[in-house]
Amino acid sequence: MTLIKKPFVFARHAQSTYNAAHLIGGSTDSPLSNVGIQQAQNAAERLGLIIWSAVFTSTLKRTQQTAFYAVPKQEVIPHAQLTERHWGDLEGCSIDLQTPYEITPPNGESWQVFEDRIIGALNDILGQYEKPLIIAHSGVYRVLNKVINGTPYCPRVDNLTPIFFEPSQNDNGWSITPIKGKFL
Repeated sequence: MTLIKKPFVFARHAQSTYNAAHLIGGSTDSPLSNVGIQQAQNAAERLGLIIWSAVFTSTLKRTQQTAFYAVPKQEVIPHAQLTERHWGDLEGCSIDLQTPYEITPPNGESWQVFEDRIIGALNDILGQYEKPLIIAHSGVYRVLNKVINGTPYCPRVDNLTPIFFEPSQNDNGWSITPIKGKFL
């Protein structure tokens, strides 16, 4: 599956209670930790000043709470297909037990089903909006890395580090730029 060539900003949600405890969160609906609430409030200094064409989150609390604090003046649209991968029996276990991405966890979602679901959701959004903000999960970032760079294996994206994805002008590639300071 290919990704529609339009610019957008992606940000992983702020720290959740499962992140703080080093647990596999997946599709478990864990809220933000106190640190996460502070991260999201601080992000409003960058993200909250921009009028986005749309702000999308998954349907999980950690993304919706992040948007509530980080972009308080904008309507947020939950998109069920942006939900993190379902890790099955590994949900709630130590992050050290996470299996390689191409291995389907017991009673969990396969990588291919997850990737197809995420790219479908992103294409749905990009087909309708110019430069949206998408607040989602580290797995969504890994899908983007797989589609753009050929592998889901990359450093874990930090909580609430906004990243600008822009199609390259010269080729079929993408420019992927972490946003530092003011943007737009």
